[in-house]
Amino acid sequence: MIKIKVKAQDAEESVEQIKNVLGGAIEEQWGQHQLKVSNDKAKGTISFITFDWGVSLLELDITFFDEVLIEVDTSDFNPISFYYCLEGYCGHKFGYQPEEKIKIMEQFQSVILTNRDGGITDRYFPTDVKISQTVIQVRRKPFLRKRLNQGEELNKKLYEVFLDTDHEKVFAYYGSYNLKMAEVVTAIKKVNTKGMIRIMMIEGLVYQILSMHMIQHNKEVLDKRPQTSLLKRELKVVRNYVKKIEKNIAKDFSLEDISAETGLTQAKLQEGFKLLYNKTVTEYIRHARLELARNYIATTEMNISEVVYSIGFTSRSYFSKIFKEKFGLSPSEFKNSKKSAQVGG
Repeated sequence: MIKIKVKAQDAEESVEQIKNVLGGAIEEQWGQHQLKVSNDKAKGTISFITFDWGVSLLELDITFFDEVLIEVDTSDFNPISFYYCLEGYCGHKFGYQPEEKIKIMEQFQSVILTNRDGGITDRYFPTDVKISQTVIQVRRKPFLRKRLNQGEELNKKLYEVFLDTDHEKVFAYYGSYNLKMAEVVTAIKKVNTKGMIRIMMIEGLVYQILSMHMIQHNKEVLDKRPQTSLLKRELKVVRNYVKKIEKNIAKDFSLEDISAETGLTQAKLQEGFKLLYNKTVTEYIRHARLELARNYIATTEMNISEVVYSIGFTSRSYFSKIFKEKFGLSPSEFKNSKKSAQVGG
């Protein structure tokens, strides 16, 4: 087992101390630091960005070739941490509970943790498991000054954690799995712009993820979590099938065919789509087609008829009707508005 001791004042120092054990090199560009490792201990990256409102984003995309235990001394850097595993799993244990076993953070699970000052937090990573994890770390005092102006919307216990600026309390919340959060976490990885625009786009997504963690915690504590009969693996089937729809948008997908292909009943498919996307299967397919159509009209030289057939519609009049209902302009009006904007630019 590889053991790493971290006693740091911020995310940057934490990653530096991890590098001292794992090896690799840290590169910085536009405020984003990235530790790249490729040796007999691990392969992958650990990245972080620190924002001026008391929040940092830590991203792990790494595989360890031995078990890893990171022992974190929270005397100097003790944020509230919001964890989400997009791939793989890892574990956590408070050091003041030596008899306790490491508790697993499962894939797609929302987890919120903070220790008391001077405490020890143990973070565990398994061998040969690809870890893709997002950790949003919130330093309470600057966050309270700049962002937390509606604390009454949080449940009392979590709000008290934010107000515990002297770090006297321990807090642990292991929530249910949240596949909607996976979509936003994935969006961070797809940001391909450069410079400060990239950082600003990531910052907006970080704030969205943080809000999703808090809203889920609040609902589950108040026992208002979404009721579903679907298992996690069944929700993953729905999410994976949505990717197939988006890659084959012109295909005539029927509920019966999707049910046969996925092995899920039509009722479970509808339940899964409503839970994850707040739409029925048919509504989601239409939504995805219209979003792609708007993109084609705005960014290509395709005429309206070409766009209509490329996304799987057969009636231009029907397409124009639902396009205007969704976006407030007919396809032709939208195309002309884009041309005018380009001429004006």
